[in-house]
Amino acid sequence: MKPSGIAYKPFGAALGAASGLLAGAAFKQAWKVLGHDDDAPAATDENRTWQEVLVSAALQGAIFAIVKAAVDRAGATGVRRLTGTWPG
Repeated sequence: MKPSGIAYKPFGAALGAASGLLAGAAFKQAWKVLGHDDDAPAATDENRTWQEVLVSAALQGAIFAIVKAAVDRAGATGVRRLTGTWPG
């Protein structure tokens, strides 16, 4: 592994935590915009339909994946600008 990759590990972990918080907030907002309750349904909530639970899970997964990829890519690009090497 390249030295820039090793140096990127703690930075990447911090970005991962931040992206999780950002994605959670984005999902909560998207769920509200779609006209649902404040909280997404839990898979074990018997008062929610299968459709509502599965749509919620799919939306949450998509938002988390997009935010994580965007934050990871931005972090790697920033490291390349600072060090001149890609951290991968």
